[in-house]
Amino acid sequence: MVVKIGSALLVDQASGELRQDWLRALIEDVAAIRRTGRQVTLVSSGAVALGRRALGLGAGPLRLEESQAAAAAGQVRLAHAYQAALQAHGLTVAQILLTLEDTQQRRRYLNARNTFNTLLNLGAVPVVNENDTVATNEIRYGDNDRLAARVAQMISADCMVLLSDVDGLYTADPGVSADARHIPAVSDISPAIEAMAGGVGSDVGSGGMRTKLMAAKIATAAGCEMWIADGRGLHPLRALDTGARHTRFAAQGNPATARKQWIAGALEPAG
Repeated sequence: MVVKIGSALLVDQASGELRQDWLRALIEDVAAIRRTGRQVTLVSSGAVALGRRALGLGAGPLRLEESQAAAAAGQVRLAHAYQAALQAHGLTVAQILLTLEDTQQRRRYLNARNTFNTLLNLGAVPVVNENDTVATNEIRYGDNDRLAARVAQMISADCMVLLSDVDGLYTADPGVSADARHIPAVSDISPAIEAMAGGVGSDVGSGGMRTKLMAAKIATAAGCEMWIADGRGLHPLRALDTGARHTRFAAQGNPATARKQWIAGALEPAG
């Protein structure tokens, strides 16, 4: 199981501080899932948001070098927070920082996959983020939705949950249109479904509904179902398990082979 955590959930927008109570509640949910025998991998944003406050960077867009510096400062704080929260439940954290090239180049992809599998078999909880300190504007994911999908594909996950500040897909932006209807389930990502992905997103993170649909295409083609759920409350995974509203994207019935999955999920042609 892969769980993606958005910046808007982890970091308080007003103070720039980590939401410690929320993180502890999330990890309680993760520990409960682990006790059922399931493996869990976390894909977590938040490094840049935490680092910009630590470095005294103001609000507003950051230059590339400022964003990279903020990622370097914030990732340490993010990893420490996860270590403390997981350790309280007897779980070992393992940090993995990936770039777009790590998932695009076949040898590096396979090496990363082997590392994930080894960590999971040893009982660790991988915490993944994009390596923003070395990523450039031209060669990067820019959001962790698609990165989470590639990780789910890489480790052959059967389920991926995108925790966000929206509770799923709507026919229109619910913040703008009073007629917007929630879509509880999607069996096929058709052009009509893609047209529903308006500008619904958060002020803290970089991913909106369009990137979530792109992630859904990658994950479901790999035989992994994907859920978009509102993670703002405490214990978001427990809430999802007890019926909280969400949108579920069904896995494809006949997933491609592992190599075809990798090719289909590539974001840029090799040449």
